[in-house]
Amino acid sequence: MKLSIGIVGLPNVGKSTLFNALTKKSVPAENYPFCTIDPSVGIVPVPDERLQKLSDFSKSAKTIPAVVEFVDIAGLVKGASVGEGLGNKFLANIREVDAIAEVVRIFEDENIIHIAGHVDPLADIDVINLELVMADLETVDKRLDSLNQEVKNASEKVRNQAILEKEILERIRATLQSGKLARSLTLNTKEMYLIKGLHLLSMKPILYILNTSEAAEIVLKDYSKIPGAYVEVDPVFGTGLDSLIKESYKLLNLMTYFTTGEDETRAWTVPMGSTAPEAGTAIHTDFHDKFIRAEIISYNKLIEAGSYAKAREKGWVRTEGKEYVVKDGDVVEFKI
Repeated sequence: MKLSIGIVGLPNVGKSTLFNALTKKSVPAENYPFCTIDPSVGIVPVPDERLQKLSDFSKSAKTIPAVVEFVDIAGLVKGASVGEGLGNKFLANIREVDAIAEVVRIFEDENIIHIAGHVDPLADIDVINLELVMADLETVDKRLDSLNQEVKNASEKVRNQAILEKEILERIRATLQSGKLARSLTLNTKEMYLIKGLHLLSMKPILYILNTSEAAEIVLKDYSKIPGAYVEVDPVFGTGLDSLIKESYKLLNLMTYFTTGEDETRAWTVPMGSTAPEAGTAIHTDFHDKFIRAEIISYNKLIEAGSYAKAREKGWVRTEGKEYVVKDGDVVEFKI
């Protein structure tokens, strides 16, 4: 499955430098706002030491990791939600990603201009999040206007659906009007499904990336004030990058299972809680529709056994049916 994370932040906080460090792909990182006009995309492998060990175990010809797609999005500025800077384009790019990695500068450097004239990490977060909230408020208001017409003119079935969606959006609007991210509102699965098509920016998971520097004074002392998960990185020296990739993967509630053999060993990405047929769709839709059973063994047990033959002798290779929920680190052979 395709996973994309948008790297966002104010200008000159290190977004493109971070992107370059992640992907080793050259994009502009000059010291001025809006140098990144079109988003750059890099495919980044998820670090997983299990994969290579499993490949060595099977003497595989190819080793294929799970990946995350990082999108380098140009710097947001105050007023982006009403078109300031390149606001509309940036917000559209954010709308297309699955999650947001918000880069926050926490170092002082007189040679690198801060758009506000001084470094204030929490203020930067407030600026960015407010732009997401304001953009979402406009989206919600437009949809509510349409729903008012649907409630008046539609059939009973469509009208009832519209009334339910209207109730949800009114709750979201109240949350946004209070300055909070839509994500702070608890919605059930059905409610989330009804609003999925709006692609609300502030409903996306956010990982806060604290951009440090070995020679810099860290100006944010109380990390508990950061409104969500965070990872410290120093893109120039590469520290924290593996953690960032792994945390981004977790952010989307994903896990990895493996297939292995002489031809290839591969890591497959699926949502947590996937049943065996659902997990099989990562390989091919036939693995869902024609699923019969799956042979499962955990990575740890397979490596401990030393071979499939010994693992079978010990009873560690199990046959599972359609209801089995695949676990992170399972080694799977599908039978169709």
